[in-house]
Amino acid sequence: MLEKLRYLTSGESHGQALACVIDGIPANLSLSAADINPDLARRQKGYGRGGRMKIESDTVQLLSGIRHGKTLGSPITLLIENRDWANWCEIMNPEQNIRVQGSGNRNMEPVTRPRPGHADLSGALKYNTHDIRNILERSSARETAARVAAGAVAKKFLSEFNIKIISYVTEIGGQGQSKEHRIQNTDFKALLSIFKKAEASPVRCPDEKVEKKMIGKITHAMKKGDTIGGVFEVVVLGVPPGLGSYIQWDKKLDAKLTCSLMSIQAIKGVEIGLGFEMSRKHGSEVMDEIFYEAQKRRSAKVQKSFEQFGFYRKTNNAGGIEGGMSNGMPVIIRAAMKPIPTLKTPLSSIDILSRKPFKAAYERSDVCAVPAASVIGEAVTALAIADSLLVKFGGDSMEEAQRNYQGYLRQLREF
Repeated sequence: MLEKLRYLTSGESHGQALACVIDGIPANLSLSAADINPDLARRQKGYGRGGRMKIESDTVQLLSGIRHGKTLGSPITLLIENRDWANWCEIMNPEQNIRVQGSGNRNMEPVTRPRPGHADLSGALKYNTHDIRNILERSSARETAARVAAGAVAKKFLSEFNIKIISYVTEIGGQGQSKEHRIQNTDFKALLSIFKKAEASPVRCPDEKVEKKMIGKITHAMKKGDTIGGVFEVVVLGVPPGLGSYIQWDKKLDAKLTCSLMSIQAIKGVEIGLGFEMSRKHGSEVMDEIFYEAQKRRSAKVQKSFEQFGFYRKTNNAGGIEGGMSNGMPVIIRAAMKPIPTLKTPLSSIDILSRKPFKAAYERSDVCAVPAASVIGEAVTALAIADSLLVKFGGDSMEEAQRNYQGYLRQLREF
C-alpha cells in the first residue's frame, strides 16, 4: 500500500544474509550505519528471547544509494549477515541440491512435520514442496531484522521533520494497564518519559509493578515449555495534520498503518486510538471535542504540538487519525501479538509424507517476543508515515521536501 517509499526484503533465517532495498528516500539525507545499528540491537533484546539472540549480533552494511554519508536519491541497499550461517552453509547452500538421509545431522533431513500456528503446512501446499524447511526459513520472524533496518532509515528521514516514533509494551499474558488510562496521555514530554522508562525495562514496560508481573508470566511459561503473547503500542509524535487522505481507500493513513502492523509475524490484531473500546461506549463519550484559542497561534516547536495553529483537543480517543488523515494529535497504534507457535512441548501434528500423527518439529525459538515486536512495530510505522509524508510533500532532495513542508506549515498558520 506504500505509494512513494517502496522497500523489499530478501533472505532466509539460516541463509547467508538478509537484505533490503529501499527506493524513494530523497537525496542529501545524512545517513550512516550508526543510524541503523542501535535499532537492530534493540530488536534483539527482551526477557524471554531465545538462543538465536546469543549467536547473532546484528549490524548493517550499506551497499548502495549512499556516498560520503549522504543519500543519493537512488535505491539504498542494506545487508545484515547471519552469523549462524557457518553452521548452516551446507544445508542452505544455494549452489547445491542437498538431500542427504541418515547423515547424523538432523538439520539435513527434510522437515515433514508442520507446526500448528506457523506457515508450514499452508506454505508447503501452496508452493508444492515436501520439505517444510523451504517454507519456515523465509516465513521466520528473522526477516524482521531487515525491516527494522529499513525502518531506521525512515526514522532518520522523519527526524528531519521533527517527527519521532516511540513504543512500549502495555500487556503480556493479560498483565497490563487499562486502555483508557493510556490513551488520554497526549502530552509530548510525558510520552517521552514513558518511552524512556520502557527502554530501561527488560520487557519494555514503563510501569515497574506491571513489569514484574509480566516477567513472572514469562518465567512461568518458560518453565512449562510454553510461550506467551501480549500487546504493544506505537506512538508517533509531531505528525502534522493532513497526512493520508479520505479520497481513496488505499490512501487512508490508518489503512496504511494497520496493514503495516498486521504484516509483522504473529500479529493478530491492530487498533487505532481507543479502538475496539469505542464500540462499547456512546459517541458522546469517545469523540474528541475541538477547541480553539487565538493565543495558541504561537511559534511553538512543531515537534511539541500543532496547537500553535489555534485548534486543539483535550482527548485523543481517535489516536490522532480522523477520516483517514492525521489530525495533528499523537498517532497511537496498538497491536496484539499471539503466543509464538513454536513450543518446546510441541503440539500434535501430521507428517506430510507418512500421514501419521507426530509431535510437531521444534525449531529454536523465543518464549516471548513482544518487546522485540514493539521495536519492529516502530520500524513499519516509520515506513508508513515516511511514505505518507513523501506523498504529500514530495521532493527529490531533502532541501526540496523541506521547502514544501515549511510552505505547508505557513499555510496552516494562515488558515
